[in-house]
Amino acid sequence: MAPNLQPRYRLECSMIVSRPIGEIFAVFEDPRNLERITPPWLNFQIVTPEPIVMAPGLILDYRIRWLGVPMRWRTRIADYLPPRRFIDEQIRGPFALWRHTHTFREVERGVEIADAVEYRLPLGTAGTMAHSALVRRQLLAIFRFRQKTIAELLGQRAIALVAPRIVDAR
Repeated sequence: MAPNLQPRYRLECSMIVSRPIGEIFAVFEDPRNLERITPPWLNFQIVTPEPIVMAPGLILDYRIRWLGVPMRWRTRIADYLPPRRFIDEQIRGPFALWRHTHTFREVERGVEIADAVEYRLPLGTAGTMAHSALVRRQLLAIFRFRQKTIAELLGQRAIALVAPRIVDAR
């Protein structure tokens, strides 16, 4: 299967927390919190030297271990509109495409924190099979962990939660 014909997927999830939007955004715009909200089994580490200041064009380098295999991952902050939204895009890493949009919206019961990730896997048919067999399940587990940990970081339970789901976005 040619790379441009690879299936494209979209992971979506959201939660509502009753904290001020500025306080919530501050947690997300601090890249060091990525280590805290990523499951320990990924051994996630930021390798970009400090100080790291969130801004459009910021390049972030990470190391992870996926299934025991060490990987490097580089992302760029493609869009940054505090305290409403930012987008990180993979420059180099395990995906053929990774575009993660973080949005923050004031709603009646607090602030809705929403994630939308558009992604594609490499490796043609093998990548599609890996998605069905393993990657889909692991991404959902990662984002469930993130939601739980974000609520804990903000000192509360999520008021409303839309569990992570993945749709075929072809």
